[in-house]
Amino acid sequence: MLHGELPYSPRLNEPVMTEIRRTLPVTASLVIGGTILFLLMSFPIALLSALRPRSLLDRGLMVFVLIGLCCHPVWLSLIFSYIFGVKLHWFPVAGYCDLTYVPQNSIECGGPRYWAYHMILPWFTFAFLFTALYARMIRASLLETMNEDWVRTARAKGARNSRVMRSHVLPNAVLPVVTMLGMDIGVAFAGALFIEQIFQLPGMGRLLVQSLAASDLPMILGIVLVVSIVVVFVNLVVDLLYPLLDPRVRVGGSKGDSTTASRGLRRELRAQRRQATEPAS
Repeated sequence: MLHGELPYSPRLNEPVMTEIRRTLPVTASLVIGGTILFLLMSFPIALLSALRPRSLLDRGLMVFVLIGLCCHPVWLSLIFSYIFGVKLHWFPVAGYCDLTYVPQNSIECGGPRYWAYHMILPWFTFAFLFTALYARMIRASLLETMNEDWVRTARAKGARNSRVMRSHVLPNAVLPVVTMLGMDIGVAFAGALFIEQIFQLPGMGRLLVQSLAASDLPMILGIVLVVSIVVVFVNLVVDLLYPLLDPRVRVGGSKGDSTTASRGLRRELRAQRRQATEPAS
């Protein structure tokens, strides 16, 4: 473990880290691309809902995104693959292309264009699963921030609504979202497991399913170890981003104040997340 090497896989007869290095970029491209996509979808939906709370637009958007929260990744992957792949022929049903293209290998496809073309359906499937949760979370954070005294003071001074949202509301509403991203990295891998299996992506999720079926214990341990390291690393990055996003959280402060602030923020986030996952009234 200290040298970054694990035992041989009895099923593949090769080092575990060799196979993990081959499959990790596929899973990373799915998770990172899907995360960027559902953030791009969640913020506009949450912003429109927060600007017109309890309106017909708000209720319609929340009902639409809640469909993704109720769908299983396997069912959603099959539906997207059938509609956009089999019926409309817009995107490939399954398969994967490498990001880099090797001219000597004319059998396999490669290049950024074909890579993105094969990843569009998996990205949308991944994004649809998380858009509802993050849209409701961002909406609740925006509504709470818009009711603060300093926001009303900025509007009383004559600041335009767009400037208030851009300079005061959005920066303070981003911090719970960043915390939530760090907490959901393990859940993201679980969702990627189903998506990779349906779309036949050679990632770590599909490798884990095959290793479980073959009782390949070294490979299972290697995948769990790598995912655990990624979860710890992402949460460390989130903690380091706190002082940059919120001046109230200071690294140079006392240890008790920093610990209390971090714990209080996580407790508040868990409570908001439970409210976000409840059905819309």
